[in-house]
Amino acid sequence: MPGYGPRRPEWVWDYPRPPAVQRDDRRVIVECDGEAVADTTQAVRVLETSHPPAFYIPSADVRIDLLRAAVGRTSCEWKGEAEYWDLTVGDNVHERAAWSYPRPRAGYELLAGHFAFYASCVDRCTVEGQIVKAQEGDFYGGWITAEVHGPFKGVPGTRLW
Repeated sequence: MPGYGPRRPEWVWDYPRPPAVQRDDRRVIVECDGEAVADTTQAVRVLETSHPPAFYIPSADVRIDLLRAAVGRTSCEWKGEAEYWDLTVGDNVHERAAWSYPRPRAGYELLAGHFAFYASCVDRCTVEGQIVKAQEGDFYGGWITAEVHGPFKGVPGTRLW
């Protein structure tokens, strides 16, 4: 998928279930407390019905030195067990700002060695220069950009959608 030029609108209710994994070559940057904590043109997006995409960034393009393992794990019926990461920049600790699937299940192997960030836990996330809006609720961690349209799961009252 080309990284430049206008993109077609994406309706999140057209995304599949189980989720699809898709490479994305647009420039993705995560910034926190004055630092670029991640910068890549090799992201992977997870597209799941009713959710804005979650962007996963290869560890080679993440400031791993700023991440510390956090307490707790969750399980996704498709992707496997997620681990969480605190992001520490200077004296500021952003608890559970990132997550990863170190041993993803079959079909989601592209996620191994990648980190996803909650846009609400950092100062700014951009996709090809466009500032991302965080998916409400933070349970899912999707990133809303201009081409992505909802309604989105995550707001109060949508958990059982």
